[in-house]
Amino acid sequence: MTSGRALTRTAIRATAHCLTGCAIGEILGMVIGTALGLSNAVTIVLAVVLAFVFGYSLTILPVLRAGVGLAAALGIALAADTVSIAVMEIVDNLVMVLVPGAMDAGLTSQLFWGALAFSLAVAFVVTVPVNRVLIRRGKGHAVVHKYHH
Repeated sequence: MTSGRALTRTAIRATAHCLTGCAIGEILGMVIGTALGLSNAVTIVLAVVLAFVFGYSLTILPVLRAGVGLAAALGIALAADTVSIAVMEIVDNLVMVLVPGAMDAGLTSQLFWGALAFSLAVAFVVTVPVNRVLIRRGKGHAVVHKYHH
């Protein structure tokens, strides 16, 4: 069983992996919603849905390449990433809503992009200890780890 610094390093790597998929979906959703002038609520829902789609996709692909069937790969991705993605999405969208004017700033605004980058950084910091606990318990990224390496 991994513990101490090794566990923390594993949690950081798992969170970075999660952040990659979440960031792709989050940024894409925020950009689409903002560009189309969608309401903040609809933009957030779009960003969350896309974050889950991209987050799960980045987990499913290596599992499929490892020879696991689609249904099993989907189950592995759900077990590995759901909590991590959910925490990350709650935090980053909460930060976006709490930064005054960020959601309405527009795509050419430094406020929009700065708040979005800040929200993802905060989400990463908050999600690392969550992933650490999950991995220590044999859950979360621990479920998929053998397929990624």
